[in-house]
Amino acid sequence: MHYQIIGDTVPAVECTLNAGESMFTQSGGMIWQSQGITMSTNARGGVGRSLGRIFTGESIFMANYTADVSGAVIAFGSTVPGSVVPVDLSQGEIIAQKGAFLCAEQTVDLKVAFTKKFMTGLFGGEGFILQRIYGKGMAFLEVDGDKVERTLAPGEVLKVDTGNVVAFESTVNYDIETVKGLGNIFFGGEGLFLTKLTGPGKVILQTQNFNEFALRIASRIPAKR
Repeated sequence: MHYQIIGDTVPAVECTLNAGESMFTQSGGMIWQSQGITMSTNARGGVGRSLGRIFTGESIFMANYTADVSGAVIAFGSTVPGSVVPVDLSQGEIIAQKGAFLCAEQTVDLKVAFTKKFMTGLFGGEGFILQRIYGKGMAFLEVDGDKVERTLAPGEVLKVDTGNVVAFESTVNYDIETVKGLGNIFFGGEGLFLTKLTGPGKVILQTQNFNEFALRIASRIPAKR
């Protein structure tokens, strides 16, 4: 499989497949394809795992696209302005926020990943459930806004605003930290908690928090009378 990232504002990843190669995505992720590709839909990993994907922001059913001929082309697109990030999982698994997964090769798998501490999941901004992405192939993540990568040294700490974490290597510890000071909590505009990431390992961040953006748009919509 060969791929290229196309577009700058709302990008897509275009994959060229050899005969027999296959990609999967959540329902609605495909945006164009050439002839010579067969589609099938299934509850990947069984019913139990599929139901778990609801909590990670993904669809129950996954769409699978298999090339019948070499040179078949298929593209998967992001849903909001941002970036598409390729991840080589042969370098190690990653933990991603819900909704970050775009598509992957069939040798990649998804699994619900519970945070180690209940309070971290409850107040960490992305819910109690994250998703573990692992395997030996390529996966592609959807980033809101621009991508920022940081490699944390052992013990190095990075504090991130809620919703701006895309993914991190499994060697990175994920926790939350309470914002100090009543004035900061009520008037600082950052909420009660920050996400605390402790190295070693790579972290992928996004410059836009789409949930906050959507809330800002919603607040400007006139109320019906």
